[in-house]
Amino acid sequence: MKAPKTETSARPRYHATDDDCPLHWFDADWGAFEDLERRIAEHPADFFAGDDFEPAGACAPRAAQFASVELPENPTAPQAHADHLLHDVFRHVMPVASPTFVGHMTSSLPSFMPSLAKIVAALNQNVVKLETSGALTGLERQVIGMLHKLVFGQDGAFYARWLHDAEHSLGAFCAGGTTANLAALWASRNHVLRADEGFAGVNGAGLVAALRHYGYDGLAILVSERGHYSLRKAADVLGIGRDQLVPVAVDGDGRMRIDKLREALDDLKARNIRPMAIVGIAGTTETGAVDPLDAIADVAEEAGCHFHVDAAWGGATLLSERERGRFAGIERADSVVIDAHKQFYVPMGAGMVLFRNPAWTQDIVQHANYIVRKGSVDLGRHTLEGSRGAAAVMLYANLHLLGRKGLARLIETGVDNARYFATLIEQQPDFELDSRPQLCILTYRYVPEAVRTALQAASPAAREPIQAALDALTISIQEMQRDAGRSFVSRTQLTSSQWNGRAIAVFRVVLANPDTTREILQNVLAEQRELAARSPALPALMGLVGLVGE
Repeated sequence: MKAPKTETSARPRYHATDDDCPLHWFDADWGAFEDLERRIAEHPADFFAGDDFEPAGACAPRAAQFASVELPENPTAPQAHADHLLHDVFRHVMPVASPTFVGHMTSSLPSFMPSLAKIVAALNQNVVKLETSGALTGLERQVIGMLHKLVFGQDGAFYARWLHDAEHSLGAFCAGGTTANLAALWASRNHVLRADEGFAGVNGAGLVAALRHYGYDGLAILVSERGHYSLRKAADVLGIGRDQLVPVAVDGDGRMRIDKLREALDDLKARNIRPMAIVGIAGTTETGAVDPLDAIADVAEEAGCHFHVDAAWGGATLLSERERGRFAGIERADSVVIDAHKQFYVPMGAGMVLFRNPAWTQDIVQHANYIVRKGSVDLGRHTLEGSRGAAAVMLYANLHLLGRKGLARLIETGVDNARYFATLIEQQPDFELDSRPQLCILTYRYVPEAVRTALQAASPAAREPIQAALDALTISIQEMQRDAGRSFVSRTQLTSSQWNGRAIAVFRVVLANPDTTREILQNVLAEQRELAARSPALPALMGLVGLVGE
């Protein structure tokens, strides 16, 4: 439905000054976006359900609309710019706060979060140094300490000793999981190739000299084949090479196979390549699988290498006493990454890296004469970024206003919804569950009954074109559902244990929004069934089915 254009402010408070001097914008707020803020920030889900938002076609590239690269020469009237943002931009974003948006890891936020974010933006603190953050330096250290205790569970004496120690850090906030993984593996590389007698260390002498000094022909990082692509970026940036990110096969539940991990380590040893780190995944991006962390910790200890856990998605589940048993062994990791902007329900982007041993941050310490000076408590001494906002304030607020029990209830709601949806899918004669949820993510696909029967009866040679046509149908349904805008699921391609390891296209659902109801999930399947009947990919699939048995 095409919504009528409405003015965002009936009574603009902005008045032009001499020559439109920009200094007035640095005075008290003129309220230029006051009405826009009311329409959207007070309740984003209502905005996405209202007439000011157009759900259909949000993923269109709109290249023509944003084609000009000329800088605006003169100021635009605030009301005109607010109208432009509402009608031409915000009207066509993705409705991530909607309870029907169940395809990605971005969800709705607590109602107080937009107001708090506005305050944090107004304060504009840079938390890498005390001189531009004040009390926020101590606050961030405290929040990092809370998460450190959640993961590693050290005693009170440990935190009294290390929490505010100027020369060490228990971890750091980062822009997101990608930067946090990079920071952890940066520390790992520098520790493996640290200074030695007659050698300055990799951080001083460089990678080539370090490998020559230690006598290695390369470094490697081992991770399950379901590892996040940010690890490839880290291997690239750190000079290890993406080819040296070694994928380890997974079992039918998407968890790293320990026997294959040992085989990979043996192969590296035979080629004189030093295993720098083994990465366990605590909540894979595509299926939510949790690797056998305790067993991986044993292998890492035997191999004498860094044990890193990417818990960007699943780490918040440690808040739930009911579910945290899945993560046994995470407390043995040398480093852990958690994204606060996922299941801790804070705005994008807020990642965290945590180090079990505070001394690990000494391997990446940096200084400058004008900031992050030696002996200072500046957080930037132990972080990659030289400028960072006060994301810790958002998590600090959620930890206090929701508490551990409240956040755990949100986590458990998502897990329960995923289990319900998996059961619902299994009850349908024309849907196939691909991955059973371990957390709140699952994958599945639409398979008409006749197609399912044909797949079982077909020879391997006849089965392959049917699977390819099913892939095309899955992609078609997902794109049609996305473009219609009533609900949203994502898609991916995964090797399936049900189909002898063949990679198949599947729908992917992430059930983190606490407002997503069982009725919504039922409607998602009903809509997909309806779209399948109209998909241009369906006739080709059914034609192949008709050939089976002829």
